Amino acid sequence: MQRLKQLFMPRDLTQGSPAKGILLFAIPLLIGNFAQQLYNAVDAIVVGQYISDAALGAVGLTGPILNLMLVLFMGISTGASIVVSQYFGAKNRLELSRAVGSTLSLTFWSGLIITVVGMSITKPLLVLLGTPAEMLDMAVDYLVIIFLGFTACAFYNILGGILRGLGDSVSPLLYLLLAAGLNIGLDIISVTALGMKTDGVALATIISQGVSAILCYRKLRSMTHILDVNKSTLHLDKPSAKRIISLGLPSGVAQMIFSISSVLVQSLTNTLGPNVVTAATAVMRVDGFTMLPNFTFTIAATTFTGQNVGARRMDRVRQGVRATLLIGLSTATVLTLCILFFGGALLRVFTQTTEIVELGLSMMRMLAVGYIAFCCTQVLMGVMRGAGETLRPMWISLITTVGIRMPVAYLWAYLTRSPQHPNGDPICLYGSLLVAWLLGCLITIGVYRHGTWRRHSLTGAEGDSSAPEILIPEGGF
Repeated sequence: MQRLKQLFMPRDLTQGSPAKGILLFAIPLLIGNFAQQLYNAVDAIVVGQYISDAALGAVGLTGPILNLMLVLFMGISTGASIVVSQYFGAKNRLELSRAVGSTLSLTFWSGLIITVVGMSITKPLLVLLGTPAEMLDMAVDYLVIIFLGFTACAFYNILGGILRGLGDSVSPLLYLLLAAGLNIGLDIISVTALGMKTDGVALATIISQGVSAILCYRKLRSMTHILDVNKSTLHLDKPSAKRIISLGLPSGVAQMIFSISSVLVQSLTNTLGPNVVTAATAVMRVDGFTMLPNFTFTIAATTFTGQNVGARRMDRVRQGVRATLLIGLSTATVLTLCILFFGGALLRVFTQTTEIVELGLSMMRMLAVGYIAFCCTQVLMGVMRGAGETLRPMWISLITTVGIRMPVAYLWAYLTRSPQHPNGDPICLYGSLLVAWLLGCLITIGVYRHGTWRRHSLTGAEGDSSAPEILIPEGGF
């Protein structure tokens, strides 16, 4: 019972074996990310199998627009993750509580702004991007409902990130599994029983994530031995908010430019025809599973580095980098092989149209090697962000997305125009991504080895030995 209880408590990654600590932290996170992708995939399966290929494409093409609206939250989430993990590692209860309170306040106000802006630009933006006529109304219905519940979705992601920054990756996993089950059930009921279309899938998403957000908040409130989440801390503390924004701003800017470039690439995708849009949507759903190690071990690297930088244990940071790379790259390799061998069968889960399946399979094969390179990039970026260095990862992201991926995609499309593909060969969409991933990996390794990221730390400059300590119950960590 005591061991089971410890699973749900924050994990101190500044002690014990780095590899074991990272693995125990990452396994629930990996399962949670898998569950997240599973219910995203179920959304697509329900839409593709029970509504139409056009509906599947409509849901898929909304992704870049949603990512563009998520820019504010990406910045808040990155900044909060760094601040929370470093203050937790430094055992600075007061600053940790202020940081969490400020994060929640920033999330609330940002959510309201995004809801208003998102609903007002949805249809004009979709029209501007040349959305196929048969997909337009379904895409609008989906986005409007998602934006209505955007704050609930944002709170789940932010609160889950805070819990993981505190070393608790199990509780967010359980809440995510609950959300996944609820989402799947509501998907099926809304589409098959109530006769709804993409609007039903969107409604299922915001309800399930809203429930998870409430559970995450209750868990955070219960951690009274670590921090205070109450009326005295749930407000915008200017120094804490400034730290979060200054650290998160580079990631937010990078995400904004990345999202704008994704919107432009989506515009290119739309010109290649409805089948290409649908194939790209199916590939993105399968691709999400292959990307799991990348995002999982990025968060693990950020949290591990943040806690150990806060505790001034740079020796453990180096050990953690080696361990995270070994585990992450091994997992990415296995998943990539699975995708190569079983990719066709996976795509047929979403659609039975042979032309779409064959096109999707060619796209996935193009990306195979890139998954492993991208994993290396993400882990090293996670280490740099955990140390408080967010500018260099921002510049790397900008170079790879704007300077490499987007120009290569459009040039490739232009050079491969033919009677069969008047607007270019669809493979340009993923060939350009592979080029960007490989070059991005080389650039990231060079920046990491240069080592300037090691000089960044909140607690190194601001740590106060007189700050109230976090009370750690016996056996709690």
